Amino acid sequence: MTRLSPKSAKTFILDNTALMAPPHVPEVLLHLADEAHDLWLRTEEQLAEIGLPPPFWAFAWAGGQGLARYLLDHPAMVRGKSVLDFASGSGMVAIAALKAGAAQVIAADIDPFCQTVITLNLEANGVKAEFLDADCIGTDDRWDVVLAGDVFYDKPLADRLVPWFSSLKARGAEILVGDPGRAYLPKKGLRSLAVYQVPVTRVLEDAEVKRTTVWRWDPALPA
Repeated sequence: MTRLSPKSAKTFILDNTALMAPPHVPEVLLHLADEAHDLWLRTEEQLAEIGLPPPFWAFAWAGGQGLARYLLDHPAMVRGKSVLDFASGSGMVAIAALKAGAAQVIAADIDPFCQTVITLNLEANGVKAEFLDADCIGTDDRWDVVLAGDVFYDKPLADRLVPWFSSLKARGAEILVGDPGRAYLPKKGLRSLAVYQVPVTRVLEDAEVKRTTVWRWDPALPA
């Protein structure tokens, strides 16, 4: 995968986004695409030409917004704990966890833009987290809580996540998933904690509002 210098990535992000609050999580500021600019449509091809993935990091996805909202409304879930925000994207969920009182947050993502955009977003919110530029599926650094928003959109990824999440849960970690009905969300082993109606962008989704559920991973539930 092509790598950009931090300076080039920062310039690209600042040129193509604006600092704003996601509609469902007004407590958090993020560098997001202004829908009027159609960043997604305009840059997906541009980024592909230089071997970079689409700008998932530039949007506040429904699952992440729901998960961030839940943490801010239920801070005891992460207060004083070590947290992994898996597939962090913009860092929205990681920032929410920090604002909710998490002792340590690791934001993990393999997208080459994410370290830069997450750094910018952390600075905008006055909080600090570690960044992990690695595929951490299958690993275990003894996190107390693992957060995952909008990760069940792809079958090969889902097939890797299910056993990993289950093994983390088995040793005592709490796994929380934010999901608006993605195709490969498991049909069992999940307990609903909250349901939200989350405003989203029509550039990316099939609706202006997505019904989004925050799930607790619980393989012991009866089928």
